[in-house]
Amino acid sequence: MGLPWYRVHTVVLDDPGRLLSVHIMHTALVAGWAGSMALYELVVFYPSGPVLDPMWRQALEACVQARNEGRDLARGGNEIIREASKWSPELAAACEVWKAIKFEFDIVDKLDKVEK
Repeated sequence: MGLPWYRVHTVVLDDPGRLLSVHIMHTALVAGWAGSMALYELVVFYPSGPVLDPMWRQALEACVQARNEGRDLARGGNEIIREASKWSPELAAACEVWKAIKFEFDIVDKLDKVEK
């Protein structure tokens, strides 16, 4: 289920390039829930930098092709992006940098222990 069009465009306009610049592997996940057109607008019209441009475009094209082939972007995103990195040196470099990074955080809001 995608986001309503008005919410997608709010994300695109308010967040020029920052939504996806956290982690290249998020491209497939965001394409799954926001739709590939939202990502296309974000990548093409709001590039976060000339060095990152080819990387994001390659990742997006791989996601669109995978979706057209009927593949699940949310579950197979890592594999889809890694396959695309064979043809893009920029994307391969990004995958190499990000492969060891994990987003593992402790619970932010913890209840205080009430002592009697």
